[in-house]
Amino acid sequence: MKRLKQLKLGWGILPVVIFLAIWEIIARLNLIPGQFFFPPFSTVVMEFYYLTANGVLGENFVASLVRVLIGFCAGSVAGIAVGTVMGWRENINKALNPVISLFYPIPALGWLPLLMLWIGINEALPITIVFICSFFPVLYNTVTGIKNVDKDYIQVARTLGASDVKILTTVVMPLALPNIFTGLRLEAGMAWRVIIAAEMVAIPTGIGALMMRAESLIRIDIIIVCLIVLAVMCLSFEKFFTYLEEKATARWR
Repeated sequence: MKRLKQLKLGWGILPVVIFLAIWEIIARLNLIPGQFFFPPFSTVVMEFYYLTANGVLGENFVASLVRVLIGFCAGSVAGIAVGTVMGWRENINKALNPVISLFYPIPALGWLPLLMLWIGINEALPITIVFICSFFPVLYNTVTGIKNVDKDYIQVARTLGASDVKILTTVVMPLALPNIFTGLRLEAGMAWRVIIAAEMVAIPTGIGALMMRAESLIRIDIIIVCLIVLAVMCLSFEKFFTYLEEKATARWR
């Protein structure tokens, strides 16, 4: 079994290794004109080392990470709370759904110009953008998950004398978890995409701001380093919630 897992891991890494080797060869052979605009992967690795060693990458990464964690956690908690109430109480759902449906289609970054005027260019701005990005999808997935719970389970629990609170916490929410985790997993990666865009436009620190400074200096290697960090963080956050979902639902799946 262990041997099989190692074999699967090797096959998963192999395409990445081949891609990086092709990248290095193309850049070294100048198959794309100008190493300046298409640096070899080894050059990007060296720049990653320099940025890490002098603290530039770490400082900007931590700034982005803190914003993502605060905004995403606040947006997710609010989305689950409001979504639970809307999914459980039909009268509240009918009251709030028209308003939520009106604002949901607006992209999170579409709020950026208005928020810049309302709250200014400060730490609250990117956090608010991530909050908006996380809130609506998590809310919708929570509502959908609760509404999709088989009504027979609820009826059986009521027949056995369970209260509404007991039914919600022990029957409905566990069965709605796959939908809730789907929203969390998708928005965990999206939060990073949004924070990078917000930092590129309005914030002087963070990975997005570092990318903009690199663009002004025509440092392609630094831009690629930032993109790799972004890709790794998006993937890591999504895998983390996939792992949590498996642990949370393993007992009854």
